[in-house]
Amino acid sequence: MKNLLRISLITFSLSGTALMAEDEYEAAPIRYSETEPNDAARHLERLMAAGKVKIDRSNAWTVLHGVMKEFGVLPESQTMVFSKTSKQNDLIGPQTPRVVYFGDNAYLGYSVGGAIEVSTVDPKLGPIFYLLDPREEPSKPLHFQRDQSCLSCHGGPFTPEVPGVIVRSVYPGPEGHPIMSQGSTVVDTTTPFSDRWGGWYVTGKHGSALHRGNVTATEKNDQTVDIDFKKGANVSNLAKFFDITPYKRKTSDIVALMVLEHQTSVQNILTKANHTSMRAMHMQTSLQRELGEKVLSEPTGTARRIIDHCAEDVLDAIFFKDEAELPEGGIEGDPAFQTAFTKRAPQSTDGRSLKDFQLLNRLFKHRCSYMVYSLTFQHLTAPLKKTVLERLWAVLDGKDTSGSYSYLGESERAHIRRILAETLPGAPAEWKKAIASK
Repeated sequence: MKNLLRISLITFSLSGTALMAEDEYEAAPIRYSETEPNDAARHLERLMAAGKVKIDRSNAWTVLHGVMKEFGVLPESQTMVFSKTSKQNDLIGPQTPRVVYFGDNAYLGYSVGGAIEVSTVDPKLGPIFYLLDPREEPSKPLHFQRDQSCLSCHGGPFTPEVPGVIVRSVYPGPEGHPIMSQGSTVVDTTTPFSDRWGGWYVTGKHGSALHRGNVTATEKNDQTVDIDFKKGANVSNLAKFFDITPYKRKTSDIVALMVLEHQTSVQNILTKANHTSMRAMHMQTSLQRELGEKVLSEPTGTARRIIDHCAEDVLDAIFFKDEAELPEGGIEGDPAFQTAFTKRAPQSTDGRSLKDFQLLNRLFKHRCSYMVYSLTFQHLTAPLKKTVLERLWAVLDGKDTSGSYSYLGESERAHIRRILAETLPGAPAEWKKAIASK
């Protein structure tokens, strides 16, 4: 993660001159906006048009849950956000929160009475943003309308400088408007517990530690705020904050929130690393052609250095580097989410999974992210993926001398080695041989 900003600030022209980056994902070789996505939304649209999938269109909730089912998005993943930080701000507030759901490669948001916000992941482009109107006449086909306006927030510094998905923590005013003088925090695995969930509802137990969720703030004349975080602590019933009747589920689970934060931040790092590596190889091959040199598929020089930096960023994210500790005594969330989340997780022969929860002082038992199974990781550009896998195994096999991941003990590394060797699609044959020999 430490290299993301440095890499995002510069790219290299054919002459080697550094240029300030601005919407680099719109340029070759990515061409984000003009490229037709290959993602779950487009696939579902084709299936519906062919009559192979039918969505119950009785009401917005049936449409929402029908689409969720097709995308593999868990109803139990529901979280609720009441800050006005979305496309449909006029429908969102402390009394009418927006619900958010997620699967490994898809995200959906719904504000009661509005359109369904959809983000599905294209292996190359990253997250694609759509609006789906459940209020359309049933005689008209459901249509995922690609919405490029989302990039004003989901394609800039918050993401970082790639199309991305984010969880922000703000200081919400009484109506849900973020108090701009207090700024905001883009939450990831490293964010302290005390800085999370401003503008979100949170259900679950977390001991004596406080977070920003469940409460609103009032701005004072001196630009400080009056807010009582204690009123939002250890909440099990949201009915005291708003009318929960319209909502099918009544929770905004603390564990689901932490998983969502981890997943979105890793997704963005993978997208960033992939885009940066693709550009580096594009620049290398273009320069080699211009100079009449042999075009190489392996990175050299500047491209090699960029891809090495990208690989380190990916490893930092995958290995939960600098993960913020959970509150003393851990956290307790909705068992329904935990059961659903782990149900289909790939397991090693000894029954272990990268989705196994720990929840005492960290989120997961095995500190190697399940996002290695994600579309973006599986389709990383070849030089980057090769570098990442080599470095990943060196760390797990105890051959890494950098000291960056010394917090991973031998027992934990051994468990992760077995899980990856036995479950990661396309895992190198030598990984399986190494496991078999031990």
